[in-house]
Amino acid sequence: MTAPAAARMTAWVEGRVQGVGFRWWVRCHALELGLTGFAENLTDGRVKVVAEGATDRCHDLLALLEGSAASTTGAATATGAASTTGAATATGAAAARGRPGRVTRVVHRWAGATGDMFGFRER
Repeated sequence: MTAPAAARMTAWVEGRVQGVGFRWWVRCHALELGLTGFAENLTDGRVKVVAEGATDRCHDLLALLEGSAASTTGAATATGAASTTGAATATGAAAARGRPGRVTRVVHRWAGATGDMFGFRER
């Protein structure tokens, strides 16, 4: 069995995601998935999430951010490709796990893993 390919997923999460424990929630789930990276508040009210690790685990974190009910494990989109996803309201797997705040939109981009991050931090 071959090891899953590594990827770096960057997501910009919009909605009521600051001051509600959202970065802490992201950190907890990223660590459970074995990912490295960070979640940081941006001055425009969004949260930027950068996660690196096995591609399928990055897809799982993205599904949690979006509020998708099912895991989205599978192949990554083309390197550098950007995608916008309208997030579901408080339903699905993320709601069951108590995702704080309210996500209205997630924009994400994929790239190859660089291996330069350790742990998962809140900024």
